[in-house]
Amino acid sequence: MTPDDTVIADTRAWLERAVIGLNLCPFAKSVHVKGQVHYAVSRATTPQDLLQDLITELKNLATIDAKVRDTTLLIAPECLQDFMDFNDFLAEADQALEDLELDGVLQIASLHPHYQFAGTRDDDITNFTNRSPYPTLHLLREDSIDRAVAAFPNPESIFEVNMQTMERLGLDGWAALKVDRTAPIEPPVPPVASSPHDTPKS
Repeated sequence: MTPDDTVIADTRAWLERAVIGLNLCPFAKSVHVKGQVHYAVSRATTPQDLLQDLITELKNLATIDAKVRDTTLLIAPECLQDFMDFNDFLAEADQALEDLELDGVLQIASLHPHYQFAGTRDDDITNFTNRSPYPTLHLLREDSIDRAVAAFPNPESIFEVNMQTMERLGLDGWAALKVDRTAPIEPPVPPVASSPHDTPKS
């Protein structure tokens, strides 16, 4: 197994056990079962190189038929390990989307091993809804989101239901899933500003 294979296997296990297994994203199972999730591993070590890989994947997703590739997970195992740096990078990611004139066509959601919602501690279990094995940019199609939201009763309740699910699960329950490759940050990072990437827009 190559290093990239390992990264993809870790990410796929997290998707299956956490995202789908806990139903954190009710829309994920369908595209996963249909094989429409594309896993792209970036070996970028700088934000500038990661941005170039992001631009490539955005262009690819925009041109490939949705039945073949509905969504992309761009995984960056060697870049932006610090969540604050990753959070800052999202502004550049959004600018790239606008420069490509793909805003309104695609969205970029963010996932990170140390994801932290505003006003929470690092070890708050609710942060784990957005914690992936590696820094990851989730590229989504606006049309697919709109269709999924329209078919789902009370989509506005998803966030609150996820919080309740994680509270019931607890840290021990999350550890039992064996999808967390990281140890807790010491000391905890301070609360950060809410990111527009916390949840996809509908």
